[in-house]
Amino acid sequence: MKTLTEYLKFRTKTHRAYVHITPQVEQIVARSSVQEGMVLVSAMHITAGVYVNDNESGLIEDIDQWLEHLAPFRKGYKHHETGKALLIHHEVIVPITSGKLDLGTWQRIFYAEFDGQRDKRVIVKVMGE
Repeated sequence: MKTLTEYLKFRTKTHRAYVHITPQVEQIVARSSVQEGMVLVSAMHITAGVYVNDNESGLIEDIDQWLEHLAPFRKGYKHHETGKALLIHHEVIVPITSGKLDLGTWQRIFYAEFDGQRDKRVIVKVMGE
């Protein structure tokens, strides 16, 4: 079995951000030369997440509003520090078929930042044959 581990680094300009990372993950999968397998994409911080969904600005705004409603950022609330990451989750596993990410037609991979303006990392681990 082949494996390749690389890290994506982020320092968002805003406190909350949603970053489309599919192209970076595709490049790492290509470098791995894995034809059949899986890729794990995982945020390495409790105030960030990784998720799969459509790359549509209205949907991203809806997700942001939904998360802010469930875990608002206000003084006195302790859950805002980690609550959003629990709701989004911290990782995804995507299949690799014929050397490419095997996503649905409109699916894309996103990094979600909930405490930005500082250095963060995402691990991308490709495994397969």
